[in-house]
Amino acid sequence: MSRIGKAPIAIPAGVSVDVKENVVTVKGPKGTLTQTINPELDVKIEDGHVTLTRPSDDREHRAQHGLYRALIHNMVVGVSEGYRKEMELVGVGYRATATGQVLELSLGFSHAIFIKLPPEVKVEAKSERNKNPLIILESGDKQLLGQVCAKIRSLRKPEPYKGKGIKFVGEVIRRKSGKSAGAK
Repeated sequence: MSRIGKAPIAIPAGVSVDVKENVVTVKGPKGTLTQTINPELDVKIEDGHVTLTRPSDDREHRAQHGLYRALIHNMVVGVSEGYRKEMELVGVGYRATATGQVLELSLGFSHAIFIKLPPEVKVEAKSERNKNPLIILESGDKQLLGQVCAKIRSLRKPEPYKGKGIKFVGEVIRRKSGKSAGAK
């Protein structure tokens, strides 16, 4: 049996999980999330835990067992605690400002880039003296947050020679030495 799929999901206080047909709805203090799951999988809610069971050991059922358990767990954590990602702008003159749901980025191009974020994602931009600017994104939806972060990062990926670009806080960029180190 799938190690991830067979683990029960604990439902914290203040969170309710409903299953109607093949739609799982999770409500909590940070919002409401829904996920359509495979109708062949069986979702049970018993004494504060959600468990998933699969009908057979087919390859497809094994794969979906772990997948949907992880998605439901991410929804439960998202509506109770939420998710947070911090991104760092490394480069001279790189700046970020947030006004409402619009993020303005100056990334060394001839023009500023404006990104309109979905209403489920909260954004904050911090700029301190002698430190790289930070973009802090928070949401209850882990998938949406990851997609927004990937879109922002794709505007200026970190490059391996100087390390300039948009990276996650704590991410290690593999550095290359450049052409002067290779010539002898």
